[in-house]
Amino acid sequence: MKSTPPAYGPFIATRQPLSRRSFLKGTGVALSLPLLDCMLPVFSRAAESSSTLAPGAKPRRMFAICNNLGLLERNYLPKGAGRTYVPSIYLNELQEHRNDFTVMTGVSHPAVDGAHKSDAVFLTGAQHPGSGSFRNSVSLDQLVAEKIGIATRFPSISLGVNTQTRGLSFTDRGVAIPPQDKASEVFKQLFLQGSPAQIEAQVRQLDSGRSILDSLSEQAKKLQNKAGPRDRDRLDQYFSSVRDLEHRMQVSRGWEYKAKPVVNVPVPVDPNSPAEFMGKVKLMYQLAQLAFETDSSRTIALFLDSAASPALDIPGATITEGYHNLSHHSSSPDRLGQLKAIETWHMKLLAKLYTDLKAVHEGEDTLLDRTMVLYGSNFGDSNTHVTANLPLIFAGGGFKHGQHLEFDKTRNTPLANLYVTMMHRMGIDADKFSSSTGTLRGLEMT
Repeated sequence: MKSTPPAYGPFIATRQPLSRRSFLKGTGVALSLPLLDCMLPVFSRAAESSSTLAPGAKPRRMFAICNNLGLLERNYLPKGAGRTYVPSIYLNELQEHRNDFTVMTGVSHPAVDGAHKSDAVFLTGAQHPGSGSFRNSVSLDQLVAEKIGIATRFPSISLGVNTQTRGLSFTDRGVAIPPQDKASEVFKQLFLQGSPAQIEAQVRQLDSGRSILDSLSEQAKKLQNKAGPRDRDRLDQYFSSVRDLEHRMQVSRGWEYKAKPVVNVPVPVDPNSPAEFMGKVKLMYQLAQLAFETDSSRTIALFLDSAASPALDIPGATITEGYHNLSHHSSSPDRLGQLKAIETWHMKLLAKLYTDLKAVHEGEDTLLDRTMVLYGSNFGDSNTHVTANLPLIFAGGGFKHGQHLEFDKTRNTPLANLYVTMMHRMGIDADKFSSSTGTLRGLEMT
């Protein structure tokens, strides 16, 4: 008599994983797929799954900058609160513009972990980026762009220094938007007009890419039916991002026939070495000013990937170690001295940005009056990977500045409260963003 096999025991999967080079293919078009669970070896998947605006109104703008290694607290923190605060070593570099910015302390995103992964949520506030099941949410710049961005050639601009892969911008599905790290290429997109033939070729390219998913819909449906829950979720995110891109392409089609603004500035020359970090930052600041001045875009996000940068070329200083190593200073006097030299230059460049924005006038206002500039970090202390008590300097935008807003350092105020305030200033009626509990107390409009 044949014995009946037990109803329990290990399950051995024999289905071959889907190739990572798989495509959805249609007539004359092929769409690559994102990394899915079913592309991974079976046991690898098991291990992974166990881990946890009004017409005619003057435009308003926002520029968000994140330095993912923060600032030394001892050199950044001012003494005292309110409008009589005493500036710190770093803030002294900005004192020419004291009435144009507000220093904030005791502010952060709640429930953010993941050490260096926390920079991905600087503009989203999504919780637990260190979790294996983490899924990001929409970033502030993209939400603003969705509401008011179609009035400009570029709804938003995502920039990076020393990175082409990791940035601050994420779609409403939490899909990352890769930053552009070459100022020369962005400058050409913003200001260099192509020939009639080049314009027509670009329009044809936009036209040919608008219905990619439509031509592949049947294959896409079959793939989703075969996929597991996690893969279906990822495919949904991916296809939504493709649809979003197609929508943006349709909008941009109309801009191809409109003349680009003319600027009396040469095409910037990109520094060759990652060590020329400050030169790259300076170019990105100049590029942002030009984009705002010509109303080419109203929201820009700039990610300064300090963690991926080598020993930097800093005028007047000798830097012997990579930026990331210096941030883990362990109170070494030598490392602290080098870090101070680097971070002082960050403040000098920020001061120059303020100066340049104030030099441009729009009627009775300056460009800084109409542009909110947020400089901050995902780390309060990069030496110990603390993501609370973030260094934040908020300038311009038509607010009553010249103050130090000091919040509870134990129970931080949500940074998203500032984001709600910024959305209101952009003319967006919003009650909430991410972990916000309201608007930011103490920050008043002029």
